[in-house]
This record gives sequence, C-alpha cells and structure tokens, in this order.
Amino acid sequence: MFKTLFLVIAVAAGGLVLYPEWRAAHQAPPQLTIRYKAGSPATAAVAQPWLEVVNTSKKRVLLSDVTIRYYFTGDGASSYAFNCVQAAVGCSNIAGETVAPADPGTTADRYLQISFTTGAGSLAPGAKSGAIGLQLYRPDGRKLNQLNDRSFNAADTTFQASRMVTGYLRGAHVWGDEPTGRTSSTGPTGSTGSTGHAAASAPGSSVPRPRPAHPRGIVFDDFHYSGPDDPALHAHGWLVRTSPGGPGIHDTWSAAGVSFPAEKSAVGGQVMQLRATTDGTKASTKQAEVQSSGTDFLTGTYAARIYFNDKPTSGRNGDHVNESFYTISPNNSRYSELDNEYMPNGGWGAPGPKLDTTSWYSADTGDRVTHKLVSSLQGWHTMVITAVHGVATYSVDGHKLFSSGGKYFPRQNMSINFNTWFVDLPFTGPRAWDMQVNWFYYNADKAQSLADVQKSVNGLYGSGTHYVNTVSKH
Repeated sequence: MFKTLFLVIAVAAGGLVLYPEWRAAHQAPPQLTIRYKAGSPATAAVAQPWLEVVNTSKKRVLLSDVTIRYYFTGDGASSYAFNCVQAAVGCSNIAGETVAPADPGTTADRYLQISFTTGAGSLAPGAKSGAIGLQLYRPDGRKLNQLNDRSFNAADTTFQASRMVTGYLRGAHVWGDEPTGRTSSTGPTGSTGSTGHAAASAPGSSVPRPRPAHPRGIVFDDFHYSGPDDPALHAHGWLVRTSPGGPGIHDTWSAAGVSFPAEKSAVGGQVMQLRATTDGTKASTKQAEVQSSGTDFLTGTYAARIYFNDKPTSGRNGDHVNESFYTISPNNSRYSELDNEYMPNGGWGAPGPKLDTTSWYSADTGDRVTHKLVSSLQGWHTMVITAVHGVATYSVDGHKLFSSGGKYFPRQNMSINFNTWFVDLPFTGPRAWDMQVNWFYYNADKAQSLADVQKSVNGLYGSGTHYVNTVSKH
C-alpha cells in the first residue's frame, strides 16, 4: 500500500514538473510576430527603428486591426516627433503618436504607437507586411541616447523577432512583453496568456480603432522632419532648393535656412521654418525655399497655415522681404502660376505691409492679373486657393480676396513652393527673417471652404496622420 501511494505521489509530482514544458509544446503560435532591426547607432540625432508585422496565425489579418508599440525613454525631453520614411504598404497608410504611459518604467517612460488605415490591406497566414522604416527624434535637435531604450537593440542589424516591441490585434495584446511584465497571449484573441491574465489593451492609452483609408486625391503634411537632409522629406515629395536663379537675390538659395523646430503655437507642436539672412551683401545672403519635387497639382483646393512676420527675427528692420506660398508650372508655352506674396515692408516701389495675390499667364511678358491687400498679416493665417470650373479664388482666414479666370486659369500641372527671399538689399548690417509653415493640405477634386479644410485637417491630426498623399501621378 505504501509503495502504491509513493508511486502515485511521484507520478503526480513529475506531472507538475513537466506541465510547463508540455504546455509550451502544445500552445498555439502567436497570432502576430513583430520583427525589428536597428537603423541607427545608440547615440544618434534620429532613432531609426525598422518594424515588420508577420501573420503567424491561421487566419487572414487586417492590418487596420493591428497596433505596434516601440518603447523608449524620454531622457527629460518635453516632446518627440515621428515620421514614416518608407513602407511597403505606403506611409500614407501609417499613423503614429508618441505616448507617455500612466505606469512608466526605467527603460520605457514613452512609446511610439503605430497603427494602420484600411488602405494598408491584409495579411494572409504566414505573410509579412514588408519593412516599415520609421524615425523618432527631438524637435530641439538634441541627440538621443538609445542605450536605455527598452525596444532598442544595436545588435539587431537584420530583422529579428523582438519581444521588446509589443503587438495588439483588435485591442488584444498578442505579441511581446510589456514593461509592466505582462506577456502576450499566444492563444486565440482574449484567451489566457502565459501569465494567467486575459489578453487586453495595455494601460496608458487606448489602442485605436481601425481607421478608414484616406480619400483619394488629397495631400497633407504637417512637416514633422528632423532637418533639411531628412530622407523622409524627399520621400514625401519635397525638395530643399540649392539651385541657382531667382527670384530675389539670384544664386543665393541655401539649405541653411530650412529647419523644423518645435513651436508651441503650432498645431502638432512643430513647423517648417524658412529663414532668409544677409548683412546687406550678396556674398552673405542666404534665401530659403522648399518646393514639391513633382508637378502633381492642378485643380482643386490648396491650403496652408502660415506665420508671417512684420519684423526680422534679429537685426534692423526695413528690408523688402517676400514671404511666399505659391504654385508654379514649368516655364513654357502653357505657363501657370498662382501666387501669395506677403511683403511687410513693401517692394518694387509699393509700400507695405501688403499681400499680393496674382494669377499669371506669362512670366516672359509679365501678363498677369493681381490684387493687393494693404494690411498687416503678422501672425498665423490660413491661406486658401481654390481652382475649379475655370476660376481661381484666393482667401485669407476665410475672407475672399480675389478671383481670376479665362486665360489666367491654370493650364498646366504645377509644383508647390514656400520661400522667404529679399527683393533687394537696401542697407548693410546683419539681419534674419523667418516665415513658418504649420501644415499644407490639397484636395484635387473640389473647392473647399475654410471650414471644410479645417475639418479635414483636424481629422488628419486626430488620427495621428503626419503625412498622406493619395493624388494620382501624372
């Protein structure tokens, strides 16, 4: 009897010892696997995590049901910015935000949360999303120390499954280990995970609901870039001008005046800044311009929120400076141009402050129609141009200024241009002028009022979208 009892106890004890191994062997694979590789060294101006979603379940997965969290430390910074540089599913289908969780850890007091629109499509069982190249940086320009970032691993120079990056499917935690110590569920959504907790949304912020795909024919950019050499800037369709020519002081265009600083008065907290500097000589003059790299724009609505300055940021006032937002086509027989040019001190013999709105037919002959608003525009203003049904209309903050039509309506696709430049150099002494751009928005299909534009822009900000381009290429 005692031998039999001893045998039962021994078998039971052995079963307890073997149970975790048996469970691990028979547990279903995770529904998602998040793969990661490091794209920058531990100390860098810009963190460059690369991520990839793998569907390791037996069912098709909508990417719009997926959310990813990449954990890092803030190192005392007040703000961080993010953008998408490259994605097989298209950066226009990716949204992101940085979040400070309610329960921060020593290696994770922030996380970058990435989600997808329905336009990102779906993954069949075993399929991969393809590489998603991201950037994370401080708008104040200070370098990042990633050594104490939970999700960073310098050794991962090729894609590796990383449990330090967490994944969620329809709000359920299905991959990776959260900083709180909770591990993911590896069974069906909502089933008990290895810690005995039901899989659920992580604390700190709600996992976003699936977002609809962006409508066709729009462009939006809130200029979350780390600098003029940021590869995302070019990838998103912008060029920093350094080529020779006019307007203004010819052959003085420089990337030195283009920056993307933090700005509390801007929606989203960051702007594109265009600075023109001089000491009164051509040799010292630097003008700044950012333009679209293609000519994909013709009819529809153009809008930008711009901060105009009546005074220089430094130095003596009195320059005939031009702060501009305009569209322009290649200079040939079908030339087209729609201009907003603000001159706080006037120019070309006319006093300021004034805003010239001008529709061009020919730059070679000076054939144009124009309207002059004599008023200070110091501060933030939303500039809108609509070009539909043969009529181009200019407005500032919803107030109509001027309409043009007939031969002055655009005939050829145009590029978008923002610049700050000097009409002339009337005196000596160092000075600098700044214009700032909060966001740019374009709708190729229809004329939109200021209220409609603002509603669209607010929706894009609300969804965590920093950039989108769904305009058909011409």
